[in-house]
Amino acid sequence: MTSSGVAHRQDGGAALRLLRDGELTVEGRLVDASNTTLRGVLTLDGMSARCVYKPVRGERPLWDFPDGTLAGREVAAYLVSAATGWDLVPPTVLRDGPFGTGSCQLWIDEPADAEPLVGFVPADSVPPRWFPIAAARDDDGTAYALAHADDPRLARLAVLDAVINNADRKGGHVLVGPDDRIHGVDHGVSFHVEEKLRTVLWGWAGRSLPDDAVDMLGRLSRQVAGPLGEELAEHLTLGEIAELAARIDRLCRSGRFPQPSQDWPAVPWPPI
Repeated sequence: MTSSGVAHRQDGGAALRLLRDGELTVEGRLVDASNTTLRGVLTLDGMSARCVYKPVRGERPLWDFPDGTLAGREVAAYLVSAATGWDLVPPTVLRDGPFGTGSCQLWIDEPADAEPLVGFVPADSVPPRWFPIAAARDDDGTAYALAHADDPRLARLAVLDAVINNADRKGGHVLVGPDDRIHGVDHGVSFHVEEKLRTVLWGWAGRSLPDDAVDMLGRLSRQVAGPLGEELAEHLTLGEIAELAARIDRLCRSGRFPQPSQDWPAVPWPPI
């Protein structure tokens, strides 16, 4: 079974077993990543898949997140995503590898003809049903807009980011898989107890949440208070889990997408 074969099975079955127990061979390093990020191949019982392996020892210290915790936050983001039923984050586990313990996430192959959903577009020709988020100019002074599609799949990802307090939702962290499903990746700087939401998906700011999101948040709140909270305790502090529950409660009560903070940069840099 290839990676495209297991990518559809995000229910804790074949993909998670392969990620946890498969033999991991490193193919190379993704040099654009700020932390050590390696692409590898997993093999187990005739199955194989590519993965992204991020060893804890390759994490650069951050001033606002405890050292050595980013890999666990990647796993926590997957656990929350799975609990929503939306399966936006590819299957992710914490396991040992060639360079020690780290997060291991199923690799998502984007088709060559996949239409981008986030990017810079000429300021005077933003596509219909796209939201302009920020203004920019190139070296020649030509005006562009950072924008994203008004797509319900992206709206779900924006809700997930608000739940996990994602501080780094770049456009390049939004992938479209071969099954035309949206996947969000790179969640190492999430779940902080302070408000740090930083994203390129501000198009729905202040608008009412979709009905399915309201229903999901109610279910998620109950899960955080139960078995999900116990799973998350392996990767997050009790304070971070309590604040996760509080964010879910605030979203439920407001029924609206959050607004950008005035005390924290609203868009990550670089945004793509």
